[in-house]
Amino acid sequence: QYQLAESGGGLVQPGGSLTLSCAASGFTLDYYAIGWFRQAPGKEREGVSCISSNGNNIKYADSVKGRFTISRDNARSTVYLQMNSLKPEDTAVYYCNAFIPITQITYWGQGTQVTVSA
Repeated sequence: QYQLAESGGGLVQPGGSLTLSCAASGFTLDYYAIGWFRQAPGKEREGVSCISSNGNNIKYADSVKGRFTISRDNARSTVYLQMNSLKPEDTAVYYCNAFIPITQITYWGQGTQVTVSA
């Protein structure tokens, strides 16, 4: 069974930092691109960043470029999202996902809440 689990969210002051983790169980992340998404209250889910299976191709939403860094440790089957210079508008539930071709299904974690507030 393919499962993803996010962790690392919390309450942080503006300008602060958090590192989110996306861990896999039931499979290894090595072969799959991983995406980070977020959903703020009353808003649609939006893409934040994604990373290819080998880490060579990375993309960021314009709103987080220069502040967020995505990385992966395939040995630990974990993908990270380092978030610096956090702003109140970064407040959202953050999700990671993976599309598994053999099942033709996109799997999502349960999400982790990030709140940026003074």
